[in-house]
Amino acid sequence: MNDSIRVREASTEDVEAMSDIHTRARSVYYAAGGVAAVELADPVAREKRQNGWARVIASPGMTALCAEAPEGRVVGALAMGPPKDVDVDASVYRQLFQIHVHPDAWGRGAGGALHGAFTGWVVAGGFGGGILEAWEANARARRFSVQHGWRADGG
Repeated sequence: MNDSIRVREASTEDVEAMSDIHTRARSVYYAAGGVAAVELADPVAREKRQNGWARVIASPGMTALCAEAPEGRVVGALAMGPPKDVDVDASVYRQLFQIHVHPDAWGRGAGGALHGAFTGWVVAGGFGGGILEAWEANARARRFSVQHGWRADGG
């Protein structure tokens, strides 16, 4: 974990920054996966992302975290909670729903720090493991996941 990155619980004051990070990161990996630029710039979709982060922060069953750079700027966001699929035992597993890092902070430890917070949360809660989904065309996320010990299950 990068000691210069601070991970903390997100608050409603972070929604704009988290949504901006989510928008910028997804724009890079979706464009690399062939999604049209006009689709990525859709303001309605951006508003949905803001509302989504606000719901995660407000939800008692979910946890949202921010990664801060040394100067205090939010550079990463994470959402985690009980699995969304009913066929996954919520008493055993927790799900990493989203992890996004601002592209200008890639490779500086924010993603690893957020991932470490997720795995620490799973262990501290006494859960047997975690699950996540990665878009097949998001090669960067898939590499990150493999580097952090995840393996594909064909789902």
